[in-house]
This record gives sequence, structure tokens and C-alpha cells, in this order.
Amino acid sequence: MPPKGFTSTPARDSYDVVIIGGAIMGSSLAWWLTEMAGFNGSVLVVERDPSYLKCASVLSNSSIRQQFSTELNIRISQFTADFCRNLRANMGGDERVPNLHVHNFGYLYLADTEAFADVLRANQALQLSAGAETRLLTADQIAAEYPFYNVDDIVLGSINTKDEGYWDGGTLFEWFRRSAQSRGIEYVAGEVTALTRSGGRIESVTLADGRRVACGHVVNAAGTRGARVASMAGLPLPIEPRKRYTWVFTAETPLGRDLPLTIDPSGVHMRTDGPQTYLCGCKGDPDPEADPDDFAMDHGLWENHVWPILATRVPQFEAIRVVTEWAGQYDYNILDQNAVLGPHPEVDNFLFMNGFSGHGLQQSPAMGRGLAEWITHGEYRSLDLSPFGYDRVARGEAMVEGAVI
Repeated sequence: MPPKGFTSTPARDSYDVVIIGGAIMGSSLAWWLTEMAGFNGSVLVVERDPSYLKCASVLSNSSIRQQFSTELNIRISQFTADFCRNLRANMGGDERVPNLHVHNFGYLYLADTEAFADVLRANQALQLSAGAETRLLTADQIAAEYPFYNVDDIVLGSINTKDEGYWDGGTLFEWFRRSAQSRGIEYVAGEVTALTRSGGRIESVTLADGRRVACGHVVNAAGTRGARVASMAGLPLPIEPRKRYTWVFTAETPLGRDLPLTIDPSGVHMRTDGPQTYLCGCKGDPDPEADPDDFAMDHGLWENHVWPILATRVPQFEAIRVVTEWAGQYDYNILDQNAVLGPHPEVDNFLFMNGFSGHGLQQSPAMGRGLAEWITHGEYRSLDLSPFGYDRVARGEAMVEGAVI
């Protein structure tokens, strides 16, 4: 039996929109379509794993920031923070829906070279112009505000404590999905195994049980399997699954105050996770393309790489104990670490919602709204998300997001 809210087979043979992938991106789009005046179409969401146990939405570290290097990414996160503050009202006043807030301990980027310090300075100027409240801190200022750090090698830091830190992305995901289902969006437990393309259109999707479903639009929201789905339509997509490792630990001597989400120059990041716990994570070294079913931990990474860095940067973390650990995956855009969103220029009913490279959870409200606008009106009407379009992929022209963790 499929889980509650899912069916085992589609109720219809044809849908106006078929969404491949029902995690936070697919569910955001499904929900926003129910909000669009002028959209009265049928929608099918196909999710291969309704347990969601291994999806990036669930295994995410669930953080939000405005410290990006592109203005559009800043605006997207600002929308998410505002949307979640008023989530209940934005979802129709359902008393079961909580309002969410950001635990504003901020992100602290640490630069150990003048070259990286210059990057932080340039990013801060952009962030301030977009309404963020990013501050630059010298090593002495960092030590004064956060005396637990070792900053002997640090040239400059960058921190913003407005709408930046931890938030409950899992609850947002749950309510996008539950609300979409309650509004009549059909979710089926299944896997798309083929697409039927005729020239410049996708005519149908084929499910693993052999059933063929016709579609007006088909949306690739398949996460780390996004490139596989695109290949079914004969379309290249520079998306790879990349493993990311997370550890939650306690310290023998707690810090006594919140630890900002600290991005060490090594690439290891750490933050407060709860009243008595901290969270840290990093990529592997090397960081190759992974099998989308590979969630095995690299146990040597903690002992040989992560723990020594934590203990050097925060000496109180010399004596710590791992409570839990897991490996997740990014749908990593190897071109420029930015999303690919919207229609293919030659197959215009095939829509991309891919390549979020680790910041998808915080971008899901704006991306779902934007793509719902495009499906309904043929254009983006809130934020102009056209810079994320596939055209740049086809040209091989990167729109680089420099602030990727």
C-alpha cells in the first residue's frame, strides 16, 4: 500500500502538468499552482520514494542566508524569510500551520588571505545594496564578539544576523506537500522511466509499471536524478550528485552562547544545532560524482580532517563526542552552482527545476512561485528568474555563485 496521501496509480491518463519529483521543489511548485489565478489545470506529482528518507530536503542542514555573491540569490532568500514568518496566513489561515522564524545566529565567513578578504568586501557591498545587514569584522573584532575562536590566521570575517541562520525547512516541506494534497494535487508513488518526445514537445511520461501518462507540461524536479530525467528527453544537463557529510556532536565544555554557522577557510562549516549540540559538515576530498543511491559515511574524514579543524578553530572543541552522523547529496550544477529553471528553448513543455547545489531548501518558495507563474502566464511576474534559464547552459556561459558551501 502506498503511504497516506499517495496513490499507487494515476487516476487519469492525461494531466496538464506532470511533476517528476515530489520533494520540496516539486511540492512547492504543486502548491503554488493552486495559488495561481488563471490556472485550473490538472497536476500529477510522481515521487519514487514517498518515505523521503534519502532526499536532500530531509537530509539538509536547513540553514538560510543572504550572504550570496549574486543579487538574485539574495532576493530569493529574503522572500523565503518573509514567506515563512507569515506561513499560516500565506497558506490560507489554516490553524495547524505554524509560523516559522529564523534563529538568527548568522553565517560567519572567515578569510585567511587578502584575496578572499577582498571577495568578502565585494560581496558585502552587494549584500548591503540589496538590503542585507552584513558586517565585516577584523580578527580583533571577531575575538571580542566571539572569544572562543582561534583567529591567529584570520584576515577578515563577514557576518549577517538578520534572517540568517537555522530555520525549520522540514516543516515548510511538509506543509507544501500536505496543503497541495488537500487542495486536490494528486501524488503517486512511482518512478518515471521514460519520456516520449516528438520534435519540440514531450508527449507523455512512462512509469515503471508501464503505464503511459500524457502531459501538457513535464517538470524535472528530480533532484540528484535530474540529469537522468533530462537524458530521457535527449537533453544534456550539467547536474551531478555530490555527497555531503554531516556530524552532530556535544562538547565537554560548551561555548556558552550560539555558534554562528562558521565557514572555515578549509571548507568545514559548523554551527549551533540545539541547546547542548553542535552541527558540522563538509564535502569529501576528493569530491567526485556519486551514485544517487550512495549514502555511506566516510568515517576517516572525521578523524583525519574534520575534528582537527574544529579543534584548531575552536579550542573548546578538542573534547567533543559525536552524537549522530549522516551523508546526504547535493544536486550539484557543475557549470556554475546555480539553479537551472524554466523551459528548454527547443522542447518548451519540458521545464527544469534543478541544480540548486545545496541552497535549494531556502530557495524553494521563490522557485515554486516563479515556475508556477511561468506555467500559468508564460512569464515570471514576481522575481525575474530568467537568469536561471537553460539558455546559459546551452551556451556554456556560467552565472557563477561564488558563495557555495
